[in-house]
Amino acid sequence: MTTDDARWRELPVLRELHDQWWKARGRRLGESTRPFSRDWERLLEDAGLLSAELRAEADRDARLLQRAGLLELQPPRLRPHFILRVRIPVAAELRLAQLFDDPQTTTGTDPRLVGTTWEPELAFLREARTQVDFEDWLALNQFLASGGRHRPVVPIKERSLQIFGDEKRLDALLVAAPFRTGSLSPETFRCRLVGEPLGWRRGPSSHPPVLVVENAATWDSFCRWNDRVAAFSAVVYGRGLAFAESVTHLREIFRELGGVRPLFYFGDLDPAGLEIPARASRRALAEGWPPIAPHRWSYQHLLQAGLGHETPWEGPDASEEALRWLGDLEHAARSLFSRGQRLAQEHVGWEWLEGHGMES
Repeated sequence: MTTDDARWRELPVLRELHDQWWKARGRRLGESTRPFSRDWERLLEDAGLLSAELRAEADRDARLLQRAGLLELQPPRLRPHFILRVRIPVAAELRLAQLFDDPQTTTGTDPRLVGTTWEPELAFLREARTQVDFEDWLALNQFLASGGRHRPVVPIKERSLQIFGDEKRLDALLVAAPFRTGSLSPETFRCRLVGEPLGWRRGPSSHPPVLVVENAATWDSFCRWNDRVAAFSAVVYGRGLAFAESVTHLREIFRELGGVRPLFYFGDLDPAGLEIPARASRRALAEGWPPIAPHRWSYQHLLQAGLGHETPWEGPDASEEALRWLGDLEHAARSLFSRGQRLAQEHVGWEWLEGHGMES
């Protein structure tokens, strides 16, 4: 990308940092003398970047933005390849505001915005400065003018395809200032964001708890095992970080099972793998469901099966919340992580389950 490329607005870590900076600055530019900074781990958590893959992408994005002069990265002492804090240089604040189309002034408004007859929802464009293409605003205006506000609510990609002929365009526009500040929302255009659905297999009985498994291979083995022993009413494929964003889809599973069931989780024993259920449990509680608990038997057997087969962990440390989520296995996890190691959940696979039996 070129310097200040508009596509940078789609980088999750920059988008989250910008929104926190903009709120902290009180929407006033040119008055600060010290750079805005954030703890890197907290920023990743706020942005929902919990898996090892997403954290690695965020690290690459941050270093790209540092080379462009939009960010400064502060490493911890004696660990120059890690990130401790991230800062927005004071000299880069105006660039960042312009990149995100922040409302700084009404001067310099595109004359086409002033001269167009806008639907009421878009009337603010007459006095706006925006980096969104004028043609995109026209397409949205035409949708509203042609009765769009009375259309049924559909997934955002379906609506985007209808309006722009591009199923991804409306998603991309959500980073523009009118959407971020609440002037517009997906509901304005009669659509909604849709999280990834949860794959799951029903157990022989509808009464036991529900188990969520992080990775596909282990999910398959647990499904086969559950068909024999009926320990769970359903085994859900969490798809890594996606589960933290798709918790509400458990509602459909509970409906199929005939009511809410206790929730257990089993995933990789590494800091990123623990952040997922800790975050998901907060969302479950917000829905009025039981907290998501660690499936203790599985984690205990992971520690046993993986003994001597640990692999290096090179990512960030686990948060205290994630460690506490493990309950009485917290100490074992701390010991593992203190040695810079992790355990993949696949150690508790089909052969292990067959050889050891299992009770929930």
